[in-house]
Amino acid sequence: MKRACIAALVVLMAVVSLPAQTTSWRPTLVAQHGMVAAGHPLAAEAGMRILKAGGNAIDAAMATWAVQGEVEPGMTGLGADMFVLYYNAKTREVKFINGTGFAPHAATIDLYKSKGGIPADGPLTIAVPGAVGGAVYAVQKYGTRPLAEVLAPAIEIADQGFPITEALARELRGSREKLAKFPSSTKIWFRDGKPLEMGDNLVNRDLARTLRAIAAQGADPFYRGDLAKTTAAFVKANGGLITEADLAAVQAFEDPPVRTTYRGVDVYECPPNSQGFVMLEALNILEGFDLKSMGHNSAPYLHAVTEALKLSFADRNAFVGDPKFVPNIPMKALLSKEYAAARRAQIDQNHAIAGEPAPGDPSRFTTSTAPARAGNRYATPQPSPSTVKPFDPDEILNLTTYLAVVDKDHNMVSVTSSLLSGFGSGMVVEGNGFFLNDRMRYFYLDPADVNSLQPGKRVRQTINPALALKDGKPYIVFGTPGADTQPQTQLQFFLNVVEFGMTVQQALEQPSVISNSFRDSYYPHNVLGKLLTPAMLPQNVRDGLAAKGHQLDIRDVRGVGSVKGIMIHPRTGALMGGVSPTGDSYVMAW
Repeated sequence: MKRACIAALVVLMAVVSLPAQTTSWRPTLVAQHGMVAAGHPLAAEAGMRILKAGGNAIDAAMATWAVQGEVEPGMTGLGADMFVLYYNAKTREVKFINGTGFAPHAATIDLYKSKGGIPADGPLTIAVPGAVGGAVYAVQKYGTRPLAEVLAPAIEIADQGFPITEALARELRGSREKLAKFPSSTKIWFRDGKPLEMGDNLVNRDLARTLRAIAAQGADPFYRGDLAKTTAAFVKANGGLITEADLAAVQAFEDPPVRTTYRGVDVYECPPNSQGFVMLEALNILEGFDLKSMGHNSAPYLHAVTEALKLSFADRNAFVGDPKFVPNIPMKALLSKEYAAARRAQIDQNHAIAGEPAPGDPSRFTTSTAPARAGNRYATPQPSPSTVKPFDPDEILNLTTYLAVVDKDHNMVSVTSSLLSGFGSGMVVEGNGFFLNDRMRYFYLDPADVNSLQPGKRVRQTINPALALKDGKPYIVFGTPGADTQPQTQLQFFLNVVEFGMTVQQALEQPSVISNSFRDSYYPHNVLGKLLTPAMLPQNVRDGLAAKGHQLDIRDVRGVGSVKGIMIHPRTGALMGGVSPTGDSYVMAW
């Protein structure tokens, strides 16, 4: 018996010591009829319910999103914004739906300067929300089930309630000061003067009534009917700027997505007013390196990834805003292979660019017109810190939410939706039951900036869901929450799969680095100049990054951001899905 126990222990030790690249904490989920990956199991279950009832991927995605607004109330909801990428398996086309709102028409730079800048919460942070318009547009144009059926799971949860999870309880505690300012919020989300705790049941009948009105009449009551009147009156009474006319002007619309190819894979992203091109430009830059020979998550590899992203973010900050206000965005040039070669020449393999890089010159995008290192300062070796800071996912990742759906016909849907910060403005609309966003915090108050505040302008969004095709066939759908981290963690997940051949779940559990060496999207748009580095990376890798000049911020973090992904097996068509180990993220299938 003793020998048998020792033998079993030896076998167990061998298993648990396998390197991260060959095993995973969770299995990759495999199925064939349909799959939903989301930020909460109840949201994923709602999508599965619609798929099993005969709905397509669009129907399931919007059912999932509607429930996310209840069980992930700090991240999304009816007062949020939304981007949708949709691969139509029948037509083999990728569609993009813009469900984002804009600055109220009373919002001006002078007004906010007179207030001392853009506040961190409250009524002056609220932009006109666009998500409801995007969701209804998607179902009515591309869905197969009635809107009332799609919203039925969310209405049921709002009426009957759901239990607060540990992650949501932590988010509520972390936002206690913000939420406590607004009685309409504490009325629903506090009990006995304290935020709800794990296991408490949350019923929101105001939200159930709002959802029923949308289910019966579409977006009209939300933007032009009684719900709009209630929202506008509430905002005005609290000192905000949104009017009934602002809400009535909201209209979801389609634009062509942006795309590039990476080693034969066609990768699609959201066009401006999204930052989606950032990941694509970085992929173009990285295609010129032999990443595989560098070694996965080696110091040279992570350095190349970081520098490519920093260069792409610098271009974002210089050139990309709302196309209706910035009509000459040089997107074709920014995503050209020639321009990528010019930007690649800015990367010194031994030295990190200090701070935010200089933007490129996409108007002249040949390698001969962009000398290496032009306009950039390069860092000297830095000390490798030994201190590990605790990682709070609410600080970076849980500011938004994401969902992916693939149905039996291999239609793919990729949706990122967001209030912006945790619980947005902190304000629940009295009588309507949903949180309002704080999207105004992304604007610049410099009139010369491409992302400057102007009445009616859509802010540059960080949300950017993605999907990819391989050999003309649906391949992978993926995305993440996380503001400026989104292109960074999505990119590293994608490379884990495409360059290093990992399964979906393996790819989602690897360590990933996050740079903030560029102007932050949040007002006042600081450049922090750090590289958030997981403590689980080997010491020699951390030392190697520090030696190149990266200022490391060592964090106790697991997984690739909060990415979720579903892959379609190229030979069998099997669906293979996973989620990064953060929060309440979950994947379901049948």
